[in-house]
Amino acid sequence: MSGPEKSIVVVDYDPKWPETFFHLKLRLEALLGCTVQEIVHIGSTAIPGLCAKPKIDVDVVLGAEKHIPQAIDVMKAAGYNFHGNKYNDGMWAFTTGRGSRGERVYLCAPENATHDKRLLFRDYLRAHPEEARRYGLLKRKLASETLHDWDYYTGGKGAFVTEIIHRAMAERVKPA
Repeated sequence: MSGPEKSIVVVDYDPKWPETFFHLKLRLEALLGCTVQEIVHIGSTAIPGLCAKPKIDVDVVLGAEKHIPQAIDVMKAAGYNFHGNKYNDGMWAFTTGRGSRGERVYLCAPENATHDKRLLFRDYLRAHPEEARRYGLLKRKLASETLHDWDYYTGGKGAFVTEIIHRAMAERVKPA
């Protein structure tokens, strides 16, 4: 499928993204209720100053793995597009919008390794603006090299993401 709705669009940082996340968080809390342990803004829109696709990425950590099937049903009933557990990592994906725009919400159980790595990545880039700028340049380069090839775009970021997660893990375990 091609067309403008599937194009990879990277835009300058929008200072309204945190507020957009806040309102999304309130909607998700109301929707999922007491099954929610925490709702976290992840991805590039969660890093001040970083260019991003204008799609708000959110991890919803449920109180227990047993809540996932019910939460999936609730999200589907609310009109979210369900994408399953694509990488078999316990992250159940949902979207609104098309292509680069809208919302991407992941459901997971507590202590999910992918969720933990996303937080490490986000927090490292927040604390190291020079690395965030480097990531932004990479994202713009990849987006300019392809119009619709999401695998190329996402895959092209893989080595950078892995490098940053390794650095963040090393910093986390350094003695004070």
